[in-house]
Amino acid sequence: MAIFKDHTINVKQLLGFIPEALITNLSVTTRIDHYAKVLHGNKLFYLLLYGILDNEKLSQRTLEDTFNDSVFKILFNLDEDETVRRSSISERLSKVDPDYFKQIYECIYEQFAELYALTERKKYNLIRVDSSMVSETTSKLLEGIDNKSGKKAVKYSIAFDGVLPCHSNVFTKPTYGSEDIALPEAIMEHVKKEGDHQNIYVMDRGLQSTKTMQAFSAGQVTFICRAKENRKFVELGSLVTEGQDTDLGESKLIRDCKVQLYKGTPVNNKQEISIIDTN
Repeated sequence: MAIFKDHTINVKQLLGFIPEALITNLSVTTRIDHYAKVLHGNKLFYLLLYGILDNEKLSQRTLEDTFNDSVFKILFNLDEDETVRRSSISERLSKVDPDYFKQIYECIYEQFAELYALTERKKYNLIRVDSSMVSETTSKLLEGIDNKSGKKAVKYSIAFDGVLPCHSNVFTKPTYGSEDIALPEAIMEHVKKEGDHQNIYVMDRGLQSTKTMQAFSAGQVTFICRAKENRKFVELGSLVTEGQDTDLGESKLIRDCKVQLYKGTPVNNKQEISIIDTN
């Protein structure tokens, strides 16, 4: 990311990457302008984009001030008489289809990715996947993961390629409180988007399901995860060759081997194990 440290870009240049035809088409397909009187989809998008770039802390109050500012209206060719109140912004945001913004972002991301040659893209095949839980009082969220404490939580799972987020999921059902359910779904959705992918997905300790690891291996999804220290396994053979240099600079290679992992569920027969090739 250091190569982008001193780069600057203004709003007009940024909007130049977003085809106006795309925004117009999305307004129809997502019905984002249904019943909207002032804050049409394109205006709301411009407002959020400009508000994020122009304010250190974004709020409905700052968005109201931004929309009513003459500079904003001149920049985006809006009618000088157009005004909006904070309550209108709040209501609009509560009902808007988020897929409208997601499709705009994915369009920009695809354009950005196409600027890289195949050899350059390989630098960004290491995809880091992680999740964050954001909680809010139950009165402010219509749906979410209820933790019985007067709050509901929403889980955001993001895949990051080293430059930009390349995939995202928003989970609100209680079952997705487990990373063993949320992370695999996020990863498989990204795999389906990229045909003949060569990605390596990196996770922390969130993924521990042997069944999921087996499914990843069967689907040729290469991944790296951090297993629990007391994980039960049977070593099938070492992958370290005689005379191999095990000095990795900041780290030292202690062991590299092919193993069988036991399932996490209790079984009577120890032969019932899942085979995972960790090579």
